[in-house]
Amino acid sequence: MMNGLPYLSAGTGPALVVLLYTPRAANPTGLARWSTMRMVRPFTEHFTVHVVNRPPGLPSTTTMADLAALYAQAIKTTFEGPVDMLAISTGGSIALQLAADHPDLVHRLVLGGTACTLGPVGKRAQRTYIERARRGRRPSPALAEIVTESAIGQRLLRCLLWLSDSGQKDHTDAVTVLNAEDGFDLGGRLHDIKAATLLIQGGKDLVYPLDLARRTVEGIPGARLVVYPGRSHSGTFTDRRFAPDALAFLTTT
Repeated sequence: MMNGLPYLSAGTGPALVVLLYTPRAANPTGLARWSTMRMVRPFTEHFTVHVVNRPPGLPSTTTMADLAALYAQAIKTTFEGPVDMLAISTGGSIALQLAADHPDLVHRLVLGGTACTLGPVGKRAQRTYIERARRGRRPSPALAEIVTESAIGQRLLRCLLWLSDSGQKDHTDAVTVLNAEDGFDLGGRLHDIKAATLLIQGGKDLVYPLDLARRTVEGIPGARLVVYPGRSHSGTFTDRRFAPDALAFLTTT
């Protein structure tokens, strides 16, 4: 545990703190762990990568600022000086809040598939997820509309996502963090971020649309935006250009 936060570490070199969204507030296991470590493997050649997660059992009233404070305290007690950070999707929302609230703790910040607030489709899907979970229904089918705009694709995906929930009955931790993001809007505080910042965004991201990504970058002093035309939300992180682009920024800025 890193000051009470579950984490995974790999690689050698200076610290790179990685923030991701996971449905469970715990280190990923099985296929999820393999996928996570595969994604960060290119970064382990240059950094000691720490994939840090939130603690379980947070109050239902937890905000993004509360989450950011937890990660900030872990960074303060674990590392000497500011750290480099890679943050994706909802993890990017937390990282933006952390960088604004605790600018002395973040040196360089790479964001993937995120923005200063959710777009309307992302907000609707996450609210439906929360409502389904609170009613005791499998929540993941609500996320189908943020993956594809195809009606047929959504129907097929809802079935697969319904099956993916079969081994998990308690979605409380996921609801807590998604509810925190529902109220997240850092648009008026982006100027507080002092870290050198790169945002990599898919041109067809339905969760955080490109106009919000542009607004985010325009609000952060000196920030840069890289767009992958035609790429979806999740397609941004799996694009073969993602790790090289992120590493080029982290190792030369």
